Amino acid sequence: MMIERTSYLQALQAWQGEKVIKVITGLRRCGKSTLLEQFQGRLLREGIHPDQIIAINFEALENEDLLEYHALYNHLISLLKPDCMNYVFLDEVQMVQDFQKAVDSLYIRENVDLYITGSNAYLLSGELATLLSGRYIEINLLPLSFREYCAVRENGNPDPLFQQYLQYGALPYIAMMDNPEEKAGVYLEGIYNTIIVKDIELRQNRRESDPNKRKITDLALLRSIARYLANETGNPISVNHILAAVNQSGRKVSYNTINDYVEALIEPYLFYPVERYDIVGKQYLKQNRKLYIVDLGLRRQLLSRKNYDLGFSLENIVCLELLRRGYTVNIGKLGQREVDFVVKKGEHTAYFQVTASMLEQTTFDREMAPLKSIRDHFPKTVLTLDRFTSGNYNGIEVINVVDWLLQ
Repeated sequence: MMIERTSYLQALQAWQGEKVIKVITGLRRCGKSTLLEQFQGRLLREGIHPDQIIAINFEALENEDLLEYHALYNHLISLLKPDCMNYVFLDEVQMVQDFQKAVDSLYIRENVDLYITGSNAYLLSGELATLLSGRYIEINLLPLSFREYCAVRENGNPDPLFQQYLQYGALPYIAMMDNPEEKAGVYLEGIYNTIIVKDIELRQNRRESDPNKRKITDLALLRSIARYLANETGNPISVNHILAAVNQSGRKVSYNTINDYVEALIEPYLFYPVERYDIVGKQYLKQNRKLYIVDLGLRRQLLSRKNYDLGFSLENIVCLELLRRGYTVNIGKLGQREVDFVVKKGEHTAYFQVTASMLEQTTFDREMAPLKSIRDHFPKTVLTLDRFTSGNYNGIEVINVVDWLLQ
């Protein structure tokens, strides 16, 4: 069974034939290869001849000979059809040494519509970003939205499904499991280990051409920092906080080492950083950003415990959903108060608070207060699990978070 990622397919279709490289990024096993297959299926249904579609997955052993950019380029050139559009799909292209040279040479040829995927932010950094500046668009693929998850599970009642979504996460293969409570842990552990091993190997190779990047040699420290970040989801994070925690455990490491290890966990899309924004001063703040984990199932696997702060888990889900919906997401600072999310899309701005319940008057007042202090007329919303407080309060909408996710 393949889960159709409709919004992402529409994004690809909107750029079809345009003279830009379509770059699909995201966590391993979040569905990038399947998305390419689905888009190729659409092309065939539109009447594109199969010979016009060239697809290579660099994780497949039969393509090992193409992991050198000259060999890859020569192979692709031999397959291009003259006098018609050629659709070229390169999956996990970062595995090819100096792949950017082959990609750039393909880009400048006529009648080539190029799509590439990668599981590491390295794909769009350094030399590639410089070489292809202005020549690509990025589509960041996230695990399943709750709407997509419900469509897969085919259960009429969303509330028990939301409990599963919180507990086991939203990776496509997990969503299709008959008994996730029995199988999900082993599968998620495998993905996590693959991220740590493969992407650290990629970073080691990058070290040769980028002396500013330190080698990640201490995997125990890396795993320890990953657990720390997973535990602190929804809390402000600084390198100094992590450094103090590591040093308190008896290890002595430097500020720069911690900073590099955090970036090594962000690069493979395991964590998404969200910067703070001063709503009154209209400026971005450099300190105490938050990091949200890409999947709550992976968070559960990292922490290996049954109970979590429900409010922060909801906040994590809402953050990823806002990113899926195309918003730029920031944490709002308003004096001594905080707005969970300030989001922008073009000229549109909106504000969101997230809380497990609004039933207690003190909680209700606390969540409403920062939104009431904002003097502009952009939409203001509180998302909560309870359904009893839903409504409009002087322009502030209180909405059940499950209903909002299904919109």
